Amino acid sequence: MMITIGCFHAHYSNIALIEEALAPYKVELVHYVDPGLDRLKHDADFTEAVTHEKVSQTLQWIAHCHADAILVTCTLFAAVLEQEASHVPVPVVGIDDPLLQEMQQNPGEYILAFTNPATIEGTMARVNLALQQDDEDEQRNGIEALETEAVLIPGTFELIMRGDKEGYLAAVSTGLQQIAEQYPDRTVVAAQLSMAPAAARVTADTGMAIYSPLASVAEYLEKKLSLVKVKC
Repeated sequence: MMITIGCFHAHYSNIALIEEALAPYKVELVHYVDPGLDRLKHDADFTEAVTHEKVSQTLQWIAHCHADAILVTCTLFAAVLEQEASHVPVPVVGIDDPLLQEMQQNPGEYILAFTNPATIEGTMARVNLALQQDDEDEQRNGIEALETEAVLIPGTFELIMRGDKEGYLAAVSTGLQQIAEQYPDRTVVAAQLSMAPAAARVTADTGMAIYSPLASVAEYLEKKLSLVKVKC
C-alpha cells in the first residue's frame, strides 16, 4: 500500500534531498514550500506566536489535503512541533526527530552546527527537552550527563535562500570541517537538512564523520510509518 507524505519545507532545495532519500519506498511525496517565516524572522514585531500560528495552519491544511503523514523539513518549523503536532490528525515527523533518537541512544558530547541563526534556540530547546529525562536518569546512575553545544556557521544561510546552492555547499563544507577539527573528541552534527550535502562532502573528503538529518530520516520514517520498499 502506497502512503502519501506531505512535506513542509521553507526552501525548495530540500525537495530533491527528500525525494532522493525516499526514492526506494512506495510513497507519494507532496511538497509544500513556504519561505515566508524565514523572510519575516528579523522583523521587529516577529514573535514565536507567529511561527506557531503559521505552522499550525499549514499542518492542518496538509493533513486536510489527504496526507497520511507529514514530514517537516525546516528546523524553524520543527521547533514548535511539540505544541502543534498533537492537534493534527495524522503523524507529524520533524526533520530532527531522528537526531533526537540518535542522541538518546548514543549519549556523548555533541556539537550541533547551524547556518540559520533563527533555528538555534528552538532546536536546542527540543534537544534539551528530549534529553532532560535521560540526563536525570544517567546522573542518578552515576553517569555523566550528555552535553550539547550549538555553533553557528555565520554568513551562509542567505546563500541558500537566494539560490546559490554551490556557494552554500562550499561555505558550509569549510565551516563543518573547521568545527570538526576544532572539536575532535565530539560528535559534530549538521543540524539542518540543507547542510546534509556539505556534511556528506566533508565526510567523503576527510574521513571525519559529520552526522546529518538526511543520514537516518529514511530508516526512521520506514519504521515509524511502516514504509514498504519498492521491489527491484
